[in-house]
Amino acid sequence: MKNKLFIGGLAWATTEDSLQSAASQYGDIEEIKIITDRDSGRSRGFGFVTFADEESAAKCKEGMEGLDLDGRNLKVDYPREREDRSGGGNYRSNRTW
Repeated sequence: MKNKLFIGGLAWATTEDSLQSAASQYGDIEEIKIITDRDSGRSRGFGFVTFADEESAAKCKEGMEGLDLDGRNLKVDYPREREDRSGGGNYRSNRTW
């Protein structure tokens, strides 16, 4: 998925609309998602932009890296794969008795 970008360093004031406005100059956007804290609803300072094609994402990565948006410098990169978070919750499950 080289058409999806991680956007870090977002200001709390940055909205999905303002991020779309900044990123849309690089190509057609399929989805924008700013990640929020589930308790407070406040931005966690990062989000994702998915473009219609890889070329647009590459242009955005180059063009928006370090860009000042709402008073913060953006960090733009391709997202890393999520690590496996399975493991249950019983810390004793891996012990041998």
